[in-house]
Amino acid sequence: MANTVTNANGIIAQAAQAQMEASKPKKPGAIMQSLLDNEQTKKILQNALHENADSYAASILDLYNSDKTLQQCQPKLVFGECLKAVSLKLPINKQLGFAYVVAYKGIPQFQIGYKGLIQLCMRTGQYKHINAGEVYEGEYQGYSKLTGELDISGERTSDKVIGYFAYLETLNGFTHSMYWTKEEVERHAKKYSKSFSYSSSAWKTDFDKMAVKTMLRNLLSHYGYMSVEMMNAFSAEEPKKATEETSAQDDDIVDVDATIVDTNTGEVTEQELFDNDISVQN
Repeated sequence: MANTVTNANGIIAQAAQAQMEASKPKKPGAIMQSLLDNEQTKKILQNALHENADSYAASILDLYNSDKTLQQCQPKLVFGECLKAVSLKLPINKQLGFAYVVAYKGIPQFQIGYKGLIQLCMRTGQYKHINAGEVYEGEYQGYSKLTGELDISGERTSDKVIGYFAYLETLNGFTHSMYWTKEEVERHAKKYSKSFSYSSSAWKTDFDKMAVKTMLRNLLSHYGYMSVEMMNAFSAEEPKKATEETSAQDDDIVDVDATIVDTNTGEVTEQELFDNDISVQN
């Protein structure tokens, strides 16, 4: 009799423990892992990336797990922004600097890096040279707004960045360059970047890289050859309008549309993520 009661108490305790574990909020990383394991997700990545699909999925998970601000966003929204990088065939690894997904006020946002812009330019086959970077104290010798000619041949005298340049030369011989002082870049960013004032903004953490990208983007949009892929990259950076805060623990289902181009067939597919809820295996 005593053994029966003891066994019963043990079973009840185990059941109670299991119920407590089931009622715990699911960790964001577990939700993202389940999303990436979903068959619809795998199919989308496979159609776009083929043999690179698994490694790209791993990089998405690494990005999400390493960024606490992204973990405050719904995993499906983060994945939807990562798909923009997928459609452009740009790696999402932060260290590489081609493309990023960052969170602003709980909303994930795709951003292309200046290296990503350069890669898209070279894919067009229309550019002979393209470059952008910082200008240090002592290097600047003059810039003509009329002709776009820039002289930064001076000897660098310190590590102080005083401005930024961007330069392009197309295969038909057309050349143009731009130069802005650091103050001009900052004024431009304050006026046009909605994320400039955010503490988590890349303008706060890596001003120089954002400045270089801004210079390159402005040069390309005004004087460069713009492919459809490049125009898509620019439009992909437009911030979404959000009516309410979203978090990783939100139970509402948010639809994310994915536009993917199959590189082998050229087929363009638009899919809604996801038809069914994503379940997490505990």
